[in-house]
Amino acid sequence: MFRSSSTYIDTYYAATTRDRQKNRPALTDSLQADVCVVGAGFFGLYCALEMAQAGKKVVVLEASRVGWGASGRNGGQLVQGFACGMDRLKAAMGHDRAKDMFHESLRSITKIRQLIQTHQIDCDLADGHVEVAVLPRRVKDLTDMIEDCSKQWGYDNFQFIDKADLPNYVNSPRYQAGMLDMDAAQIHPLKYILGLADVVEGAGARIFEQTRVTGYTEGADGVTVQLSDGNRVRCDQLVLAANAYVDKVDRKLSSRVLPVGSFIGVTEVLGERVCRELIPRNHAIYDNQFILEYFRTTADHRLLFGGRCTYMGGEPSNVHEAMKGNITRAFPSLAKTKVEYAWGGHIDITMRRMPDWGRRGDRVFWAQGFCGHGIVPTRVAATVVSEAMLGQTDRLDAFAGIINPPFPGGELMGGLSQAIGMTWYRLRDLF
Repeated sequence: MFRSSSTYIDTYYAATTRDRQKNRPALTDSLQADVCVVGAGFFGLYCALEMAQAGKKVVVLEASRVGWGASGRNGGQLVQGFACGMDRLKAAMGHDRAKDMFHESLRSITKIRQLIQTHQIDCDLADGHVEVAVLPRRVKDLTDMIEDCSKQWGYDNFQFIDKADLPNYVNSPRYQAGMLDMDAAQIHPLKYILGLADVVEGAGARIFEQTRVTGYTEGADGVTVQLSDGNRVRCDQLVLAANAYVDKVDRKLSSRVLPVGSFIGVTEVLGERVCRELIPRNHAIYDNQFILEYFRTTADHRLLFGGRCTYMGGEPSNVHEAMKGNITRAFPSLAKTKVEYAWGGHIDITMRRMPDWGRRGDRVFWAQGFCGHGIVPTRVAATVVSEAMLGQTDRLDAFAGIINPPFPGGELMGGLSQAIGMTWYRLRDLF
């Protein structure tokens, strides 16, 4: 399912970063490095930054452009935790390990904020996030989470919002209650990752675009990474950070993730007054349905709305109209509003929605399976993987107890089984 391009696809994010996009060179020769990172998304660039700051000679190989995949196309929400939920993480690695990872996610939000501030990355950072309940029976899920996070994880910063007060945060008849987290935030993800790439290069790492990796071999003296043009990179350590696009690089890893289509629509400019009528305090929002929707307003006063998923490699015949339906269900007042941008892309899900992070010896490292909840967990993964690369393997090895089985029947049958499963969960969400 590999796709690559020399240009960014037509998204709102690409349209608003044209003056920041750099054409980095392709690697046209063989070279030697301490660390080779495959993939210039969030996880790959964070690892490159950590290792460059540790004094390593680092190269990053990207088949397309920096942030070309999910890292540059996502909803832009910085929230704590992991896609699988903390109870499932606790069941896999124990309470203490899970609590450490929960707090590492909080530290990761702080690290992202500090990087933005230190390097003056203009990425439309705005504070606050609200999780909302669509169904009355799921209001209890919010109150249970507030109690659970306080008792189990020592986090007391959630604030419950009842239905009467909810219009002061999200003004829609669709939602029953909410949960506010002011430590969370939203960003323009492509602006941010383009700024992050500059920081990585400033730390001494080299980034090559339009450089496709076809495989690698391990030997006694290191790892040899093969490129599509016949050149090679020889390195002491390899980081696989291609996530949903890892299929041509490592077949064994790719069998444990399914590339799932996810879609976003962005309206025409609504104006500040309308945006503040819809989301009065400019927080990011997502719901607590199993197949969730998420939305926020942008710095130039549009509504950005995401949430459709496809499991068989296709996309809606008219993405603009499909997203318009989602938008008007949440905000009927926007029925006549034009959806100016709409796009899709792949996220990397595991069968059990659990993180798939690990290593083979002290040479090959990876993290994948972010399951559509990646901006903060990619920062967590890079911290854990980088410390393992530098010899502190304890926290990364704790993820070895998580079993992520291959999708039976490969991508085609895996997509079919997931599509059937998601139909069941859609029915549960409805009824």
